[in-house]
Amino acid sequence: MSSSEVDESGGGLVERAKADSAAKRSWFGRIILFIQQVIAELKKVVTPTRKELINYTLVVLAFVVVMMALVWVLDQAFGWFTLFLFGSPLG
Repeated sequence: MSSSEVDESGGGLVERAKADSAAKRSWFGRIILFIQQVIAELKKVVTPTRKELINYTLVVLAFVVVMMALVWVLDQAFGWFTLFLFGSPLG
């Protein structure tokens, strides 16, 4: 992404922020500048399509299942190692 694209999408807010850091604004002015920058960033947000959303959800669920399996395997291995190291369980 070129700097001209960034300048156009930001509406000059970056330049205003740099100028404001040099010439300190009042507390209220800084809040207004922050809100303007937040709105400019929110305009850049792209909502995923239904297909993308389903795909992202499946990827997250698959990752969670893999991590659960990894934790379960490690738990079983450490349990077996502890049992081997210290003997039979109480009972």
